[in-house]
Amino acid sequence: MASRNYLINVEDLSLTDRKEYKLAALSAGIERCSVKSVGSPGADIPGLEAIPTGQKEQRVALIRQFILKGNWPRSLDQRELATGPAAIRTDFVVPTVLPDALTAPLVLVSTWYSCFQGVAAPQLLVGKLLVIYGVSITTVPLPVSYLQFLRGTNVQAVFDLQTQNARLAFDAFFSEPVVFDPQDTFAAQVLSNTPALGVAAQVHLHNFLFEKAGDTIA
Repeated sequence: MASRNYLINVEDLSLTDRKEYKLAALSAGIERCSVKSVGSPGADIPGLEAIPTGQKEQRVALIRQFILKGNWPRSLDQRELATGPAAIRTDFVVPTVLPDALTAPLVLVSTWYSCFQGVAAPQLLVGKLLVIYGVSITTVPLPVSYLQFLRGTNVQAVFDLQTQNARLAFDAFFSEPVVFDPQDTFAAQVLSNTPALGVAAQVHLHNFLFEKAGDTIA
């Protein structure tokens, strides 16, 4: 599990800061795609293959500079997780039930609920790599107190949401992006802190999904 898990509210960031956070998440995703053979970023980005995979910070820095110059790896496409009509929700082995970013109805206090409706542990399809860099919760007052990510049964990151309850709008970036590899089975869960109202929480995970250039989502 990463040791620096905290939230930075978007309202506290300048426009430049926000761009930097997204650029960092994009660069980390491309670097991981190179390691996991999603597309061929090593061949697309001059000098990347010469840096050992163990030197992640140097590799990410090179990718960042590559993007800042207006370039993009030709072998990669990048978008968000597919939402909307069922026909295009094909990033998971078992697709979500609804097109919206909703939990199941919160009926029990101090219980973990999946951010992907009834899909407790979604599995990414072959060739798709996911980077989650922030969260937006539009259900007010905030009905959840923690957000956690697991790969299999191992906790990857935990974020405390309680300091955000005083805000009317909740939109925050993570201190470090959370990355899931192709075919990973993972969980994104929120801990309910509300009485049994039977209301679903709208939890949108800000994300970048990477896949080989030319792959389609339907």
